[in-house]
Amino acid sequence: MKIKQSIVTAALVLGIGLSTTLMASDTLATVDGEKITKADLNTFLKQMQPGQPISYDMLDPKNKKELLDAYIEMELVAKAAQKAGMEKDPEFQKMLELAKKKLLINAYAKKQFESTVVSDSEAKEFYQKNMEKFKTPEQIHARHILLKDEKSAQAVIDQLKGLKGEALKKKFIELAKEKSTGPTGPKGGDLGYFGKSQMVLPFAKAAFALKKGEITLKPVKTQFGWHVIYVEDKRPSRVIPFEAAKAKIIAMLRQKRFAEKMKKETEALRKSAKITIEDTTAKAPSPKK
Repeated sequence: MKIKQSIVTAALVLGIGLSTTLMASDTLATVDGEKITKADLNTFLKQMQPGQPISYDMLDPKNKKELLDAYIEMELVAKAAQKAGMEKDPEFQKMLELAKKKLLINAYAKKQFESTVVSDSEAKEFYQKNMEKFKTPEQIHARHILLKDEKSAQAVIDQLKGLKGEALKKKFIELAKEKSTGPTGPKGGDLGYFGKSQMVLPFAKAAFALKKGEITLKPVKTQFGWHVIYVEDKRPSRVIPFEAAKAKIIAMLRQKRFAEKMKKETEALRKSAKITIEDTTAKAPSPKK
């Protein structure tokens, strides 16, 4: 993880000025009498790496030093800015007020989101009404040998005819490694599992028509060349069980409910407030008669 960054960038990323947590006992350094604690650096890290479960104690010695140095530099430059009277600068005051409003909104929205609840029964009801959304398509696990011309592809098929089971699979992998011009050649032509929509139409049509353990008896032409296809396994279409989908359903419904709640509250606030728009260019045009 890259910790070191410019002083200015560090200050902007943190966005919390010079405040330090004096209640914390783990003091790591002092700058002109101001304590820098682990709590301060953990807050710093949280701002630098949002959403990442990381703390000062989890860093290696080098990154700990870089993080502490960046924080010290931020403190020094912030103090210099204070001495220069930047706190009284009108533009700074406007930026500070805007930042305060954003922090208030974020804190308020976080509280509103935390109070938004979706029950298991609501998630189950959504699941039952939207079963089609939780279907996985049919998939196959296939291998292929890609060749430049039809004659070469047919020659490979002729070598594979009559073989079955493990003997067919073993020979197919051997020929794929030896003759395939595609990037999967070294892996025995292995394409892994895929659905119909993931492959070009001629290839998908031919591959999905095969049964498990079969090969194409005629070369398949696509824009990439001529293919010999072997189907190693097939997975039928299935419905994802509710328990496997529940967490994602609850998260989705919760986010949707939260957004609706905030929209209604914003609309209610606009209706109850006295709003006068002086800039005529910001007004919506009158509807045409």
